[in-house]
Amino acid sequence: MSQLFSPFQLGSPRGPLNLSNRIVVAPMCQYACDLNGQANDWHLMHWGNLLNSGAGLFMIEATAVTAQGRITPNCLGLWDDATAHALSDTLARARRLAPPVPVCLQIAHAGRKASSAQPWQGGMLIPQASGGWETIAPSPIQLLEGEAPPHEIDAAGLLAIEQAFVQAAQHAQAMGLEMIELHSAHGYLLHEFLSPIANQRRDSYGGNFAGRTRFPLQVFQAVRKVFDGVFGVRLSATDWIEGGWTLEETADFALMLKQAGADFIHISSGGIAPQQKISVGPGYQVPFAHHVRQKTHMPTIAVGLITQAQQAEDVLRKGEADLVALGRSFLYKPRWAWEAAAEMGAQVQATQQYWRSLPKEANGIFGAAKIGMR
Repeated sequence: MSQLFSPFQLGSPRGPLNLSNRIVVAPMCQYACDLNGQANDWHLMHWGNLLNSGAGLFMIEATAVTAQGRITPNCLGLWDDATAHALSDTLARARRLAPPVPVCLQIAHAGRKASSAQPWQGGMLIPQASGGWETIAPSPIQLLEGEAPPHEIDAAGLLAIEQAFVQAAQHAQAMGLEMIELHSAHGYLLHEFLSPIANQRRDSYGGNFAGRTRFPLQVFQAVRKVFDGVFGVRLSATDWIEGGWTLEETADFALMLKQAGADFIHISSGGIAPQQKISVGPGYQVPFAHHVRQKTHMPTIAVGLITQAQQAEDVLRKGEADLVALGRSFLYKPRWAWEAAAEMGAQVQATQQYWRSLPKEANGIFGAAKIGMR
């Protein structure tokens, strides 16, 4: 039997969450909102499409917990009743158009990488005079030379951000989401606290490992108290910069998260600064996930240039991860999991209207359905 298409169970205080297979649609920013952070028809189309992908778990993109924490002016948000209603309503409509698939919401704050243009507009910091806003970070260190430095967050600011994450989790709980992920990777705010590249504070939230992990752990603990579904964290395993955040620190922090009640860990890498030197290749982040899984024995998601069904199967068979996440592959080929199931002799769920799309050699991936035509 294919490991990729075997079921998997994630535990939580609410009870077990059953996944039909080990394929995850990774969270991918769409930069598709108007200036109010509210989900719209783009998300209805996008989510409905990927909920019909055959994957066992669908993750919604990084969703800002404050307006100031958006990456771009067009990022999805969950910071008030209006953004919560738009997200809840749009997701409910999308889910009615697809088989039952668990959904994970990634909650995030962009930190010093906020107030940026959309990627296709260059992705650079938008000055306040051009419609941008003041950014905040652990330390007043700009991402790029020539940019306005972020404002260093004070004690009151830390508490406000923590409460914003809590409020977003409460909204997620109220709308019945099965799962949330705390975004602590890719150079955004919580990763900025972890990394000595971005965190040069002299108070108890900086300095050594204990200081740099203090605020992300504090946010995790606060969210864990109010959300009883599956809850985990996405981490950048390394900054790919000498003197930056390391793989061993990632594993040690993951153990701390496990003790605090984390149900899974999602391992990526990079994003803290342009000085990074990433060694990119097929499955280049899988060894990081493997190391963390070996040290923590936590359910672990591997991600990063996993693009082929057999490649994903091998990751699982070797015990390098428990789940595999794909991002851009699903944008290019939204039915990637269907093709993988046909290759592996497995089955997926799909909306009945799509059943007759299969070539004869793929018959059976939707089970024993008989499809007649007039």
